[in-house]
Amino acid sequence: MPSIVGLGASPDFPVDVDLEALHRFATVAEHLHFGRAAAALHIPRPRLSRTVTELEAALKVELFVRPSEVTELTTAGRALLDRARSLLAEAEAVAEAGADAGADGAHLPSAPAFTIAIVPGVTISKWTRAWAERRPELPVQVLRTDPAAQITVLRERVADVAFVRLPVPPQDAAGLSTIPLYAEVAVVVVPKDHVVTLVDSVSVADLASDHLLQDPDTVPEWRDAALALSVGERPPLPAMASTADAIALVAAGLGIVIVPQSVARLNHRKDVTYRPVVDVAQHRVALAWLSERTTADVEEFIGIVRGRSAQSSRTPSSGHEPAKTPGTTGRRRGSRWSARPT
Repeated sequence: MPSIVGLGASPDFPVDVDLEALHRFATVAEHLHFGRAAAALHIPRPRLSRTVTELEAALKVELFVRPSEVTELTTAGRALLDRARSLLAEAEAVAEAGADAGADGAHLPSAPAFTIAIVPGVTISKWTRAWAERRPELPVQVLRTDPAAQITVLRERVADVAFVRLPVPPQDAAGLSTIPLYAEVAVVVVPKDHVVTLVDSVSVADLASDHLLQDPDTVPEWRDAALALSVGERPPLPAMASTADAIALVAAGLGIVIVPQSVARLNHRKDVTYRPVVDVAQHRVALAWLSERTTADVEEFIGIVRGRSAQSSRTPSSGHEPAKTPGTTGRRRGSRWSARPT
């Protein structure tokens, strides 16, 4: 079993970590008790606590809520636990394969997988379940990314398809095909005692005097409202490695963030809440892939997302649609695809 693994595709965990440290963290996360986890691992509790502290320092995130009377995972901790389980299972499989190969002198290739990248807040379980039923011989691997790297994982061939947030920057759109799927409302995340909690929804004018803990260009409606009101010089942004960090600063009363509703739910804390912002553009989610890599597997996954049955004429067992031209977006018209620019 390898001693070091890369957390790789997850932008929240961009470093390599010791596999034993990951195993110890996962044990604590599953027991939600340091004493019982230490007993299960047959190591002293102080050593286990030190391992977790060093892991948090390496990843620059808090994995467990502090202070707390009970052991509870943070949002980053839950995300790491999902990734850790996958990596530990992969490492165990590699070790077993290596042992088998050593026994008979043969080299066993790694099993293929269909890789799907997703941005935070996107849920794809209904489509991965359908894929597992239809294509049990080709497992799915899910990679977590963020809008800044959502196209990079496709261009670097780390992922076959990606669920991305629109719009895609023009410099990333060349050779890309997308299918818009749905839109979700933008919400402002505020402390529990913020004045906007007295209403059901707000406008950017209500928020223009608050400190936005993100690049104003990512919320142009707020930026324009703040400029129109001449709020004054904006203080510099504090250091933040993730959305979870920004929301922790919101909880401390240092500002607000405006994010998709699913992202606010994903990073829920007891000391913050959110309200819809009525005059900020909705956040659109799309399925994307490189046109030149429109493989049979990609076409079948598109069919699953589109709701086509296994007996559809477009499935790999009975033929494929021709790949769309680069830089186009698929849209169904009747029983045919038409193409429009991304």
